Amino acid sequence: MRRLPAGAAFSGLTAAWLHGLDVEPCNPIEATVAADAGVSSRSGMALRRSILDKDDVVRVRGMPATSIVRTLAEVCCRLSLMESVVVLDEALHHRRVRVEQLSVWAQHNPGRRGICNLRRAIEHAEPAAESPMESRLRMTIVLGGLPRPKAQVPIHDDRGRFLARLDLYYQEARLGIEYDGGHHRDTLAEDNRRQNKLLNAGIRLLRFTRSDVMNAPNLLLDQVRAMLTAASAGGRGLQLVG
Repeated sequence: MRRLPAGAAFSGLTAAWLHGLDVEPCNPIEATVAADAGVSSRSGMALRRSILDKDDVVRVRGMPATSIVRTLAEVCCRLSLMESVVVLDEALHHRRVRVEQLSVWAQHNPGRRGICNLRRAIEHAEPAAESPMESRLRMTIVLGGLPRPKAQVPIHDDRGRFLARLDLYYQEARLGIEYDGGHHRDTLAEDNRRQNKLLNAGIRLLRFTRSDVMNAPNLLLDQVRAMLTAASAGGRGLQLVG
């Protein structure tokens, strides 16, 4: 902060981290300086020149940073669609921002580079998502051409008793999809009992790991598509196109 000119603010992923989001903030450190600032570079920093209105800068953890709305908008204009949605999901889940605020920013900045990516990210964002890998799993499915599943769906048996909350769910196909993180190894017995209850209630379940999402997305998609196709053929499910 001491190396930045007056009126500058941390921005991009650095600002996102200052706002409490789970991102990599320092590779490099990002900051925005006024358009007429007499500085063009700083070692270890990525500097951008832009107009910073009064409402664009806030104090976070004692540091000047772009507002959460501007931060998210700018980050989503340059990240991939999937990673943009990951960031938006987290911010929305923790109620750091509202979808309406991001939509208004997009409307007021129609010529911004990457604005189409921001608009798409807003359309795909899911406030109910509870983890970055859950968001990546959902987006792998959607970007693979399959229908968007519902997120964090409570499941009850025919007597109304709560059975489980599924990460992702296709209601018509009665297909649940779960992301298995490392903590599942510590709760294996409980998870097995939970899965058995779901199977007894007629809910089919697919479970995927980080390796599936990051290293074998096509295989993941094939498995989900096969389940949805089987449900459709059985007269209960989605009609898949393509």
